[in-house]
Amino acid sequence: MLHRFAFVLLSVLAGSALALEYRAVNEPSILYNAPATKAVRLFIIARYTPVEVVVTVEGWSKVRDIKGNLAWIESKSLNAGRTVLVRVKKAQIYAQADEKSTKVFEAEKDVALELVDANPAGWAKVKHRDGQAGFVKVAQVWGL
Repeated sequence: MLHRFAFVLLSVLAGSALALEYRAVNEPSILYNAPATKAVRLFIIARYTPVEVVVTVEGWSKVRDIKGNLAWIESKSLNAGRTVLVRVKKAQIYAQADEKSTKVFEAEKDVALELVDANPAGWAKVKHRDGQAGFVKVAQVWGL
């Protein structure tokens, strides 16, 4: 009985560990080394930057950035809107989720794109802040 309970508990924990939560930064915000404004200021993170939320505690979120850095940010600085960050030198954005379709535009490394829809076939529909939209391969972006 105890072994079954341990197995169920580990299964639940493993399942929750796989459910990643990403958010976009609302405005340029300070990242801290602890969940308090009196903590050490680490750096300022740009508006629209996607971050992975690791844990949320009393108005603060511990987040991971594209480089794997962990830091604390006030939860009010994050929104439910999603963005992705280009992780390759130039990401190709196509009219359809197909490399044979028309190329709409290219986005350079570290450009944030609004995530419109994540397609399970390895593509994500994105939108640039200037209005252009299309599909990018998920391997070319971070934040999904």
